[in-house]
Amino acid sequence: MEKPPSVPDAKNNSRRQFLKTTGYTLGTLALGGALSSLIGCANNEGDTPAPTGEPGKVDNAAAEPKNYNRALMFLTQEQFRVVESATERIFPEDENGPGAKALGVAFFIDHQLAGDWGFNGRDYMQAPFYAGEKEQGYQGRLKRREIFEIGIKEMSNYSLTQYQKGFAELAPEEQDEVLKAFESDAVKLTTISASSFFKMLRTNTLEGAYSDPLYGGNLDMNGWRMRGYPGNQMSYSASIDKDYTKMDPISLQDHMAH
Repeated sequence: MEKPPSVPDAKNNSRRQFLKTTGYTLGTLALGGALSSLIGCANNEGDTPAPTGEPGKVDNAAAEPKNYNRALMFLTQEQFRVVESATERIFPEDENGPGAKALGVAFFIDHQLAGDWGFNGRDYMQAPFYAGEKEQGYQGRLKRREIFEIGIKEMSNYSLTQYQKGFAELAPEEQDEVLKAFESDAVKLTTISASSFFKMLRTNTLEGAYSDPLYGGNLDMNGWRMRGYPGNQMSYSASIDKDYTKMDPISLQDHMAH
């Protein structure tokens, strides 16, 4: 008995047709890509690329790598502007050297808030919570990143109330008055202590100005240069028996070459 003709498998036929068509397409694209590359090389051979910078100036943008560490990990753009402005008033630029803004202190604070320090990762944060003695430090339930968020918001609110402008838009003298009000607890807050927030902000500012550049602040070790601090030297054997010797600072990154 003759077998009936098999029924075509629509699904398999569809799949085979797709693979067949795709193969042609990919082959065409690959061939086209190769040809266009060769044609492009032939057309561009001997051509001088057009300058991208201003006339008479060398464009070094491509030669200088970007500093990808200069990016926000926790703060919003608006919060960052407030922190950057506040730290610059705490550690301003003067004849001795750069201020907090040029040193990247606000980036240091942002990165700290995004890490274990901001999460109080090494602190005991369980109840019960009591008001501790002054020397015991912070004893509350809020994490440092939460304290900063509240403090930044309250600084902005106080600035709007007093001067009808945000903190970052205030004149330097007005910013100083806002910071003094927080330092002296003249600003009454319900969730945090204004003076405790100011103290934390001031401490972080100094840490960002003088910590190793690895952590985001002290850009190009200029904070150390202002203080004459040698940084992370591997040895002082060559100068230990001599009078005071001025040294160029060395960062942790500099040891990668050894």
